[in-house]
Amino acid sequence: MDELKKLPSTIPIFPLSNFIIFPNTTVPLNIFEPRYIQMINDSMKSHRMIGMVQPKKSGELKKPDLYEVGCIGKITSFNETEDGRYLIIINGVSRFNIDEEIDTDRLYRLCKVNYRNYIKDLDNKIEELNVTELDKIFQDLKSLFEKKGFMVDWSNLKKQDFSNTLNTLSMASPFSLEEKQVLLETKDLNTRKLMLEDILKTYTLDEFSNKTIQ
Repeated sequence: MDELKKLPSTIPIFPLSNFIIFPNTTVPLNIFEPRYIQMINDSMKSHRMIGMVQPKKSGELKKPDLYEVGCIGKITSFNETEDGRYLIIINGVSRFNIDEEIDTDRLYRLCKVNYRNYIKDLDNKIEELNVTELDKIFQDLKSLFEKKGFMVDWSNLKKQDFSNTLNTLSMASPFSLEEKQVLLETKDLNTRKLMLEDILKTYTLDEFSNKTIQ
């Protein structure tokens, strides 16, 4: 696939806990640490791409172990503030598996990656879901978001196609690091929907248990 050949096999890694992106989703980032300022500078001079990966709760404090699956995103907007921060917007392109980390003299981390398990991410085909099924997820998530104090523009979300809506909700939901990683690694939209429903059930059961008289 031509699109696959265009993706870099060695990419800078931005480990960010409780943060995932999916292909064709867009997210803003506020970059201020020196190592990531350097990472963005280097990326802007080359392919303008960075790999978003969640760190595990193991390894060294300054160099935690990484989950094997992340998503590469392309910098589509770049602005520098007066105090030296970078405000960027990245657009998700494809998920990847980490093959190995590369020793480097750069302040940030570099990894060799492959995209074989997520070739369909590059198809740009919109996966559809049943409207009724999505409405049920919306209802459950809206309740959870309100309990957690999260503010979401639900009317704007519903204007998106189902694929982007479900992926955006998976990214923005107040789930644990591990739960978000499971959602990221699902191969297709329907599997992600089922996994999202399973996760929501655990929150519903927890709430019910907390209200039950012991």
